[in-house]
Amino acid sequence: MKKHVDVLPATTGSELEAVFASFAQKPVDALLVGGSALTNNRRVQVATLAAYHRVPAIYSLREFVDAGGLMSYGASITEAHRQVGIYAARILKGQKPADLPVMQSAKFEFLINLNTARAFGLTFPPGLLAIADEVIE
Repeated sequence: MKKHVDVLPATTGSELEAVFASFAQKPVDALLVGGSALTNNRRVQVATLAAYHRVPAIYSLREFVDAGGLMSYGASITEAHRQVGIYAARILKGQKPADLPVMQSAKFEFLINLNTARAFGLTFPPGLLAIADEVIE
């Protein structure tokens, strides 16, 4: 069965609400919430709207799961901040920024919120729970 993917952009909080409200007319099987300043700053609103409209969603940051989202997979913000600190220290010690190598996140986190899963009536295979970095109960 062929699945269809829609991109539903939102640039304001009210547009976020409209996107989620549209799921009443056109239900979705799942939602991938991309990282942006809007969604990151309104992660509680996004997770709450997903739960209210019963849309299972995966997010790019653990903070969404901490706010009640179902699951996330993405770079560790804590690790990224640590890398920024290392870069800042190297620059303060005299290294030129142009001489520093480009760094990418090397630590990714996979989180599952079982409380949210239960509210959706979802279960996860034991193997998936075993590979999660954190399972919130």
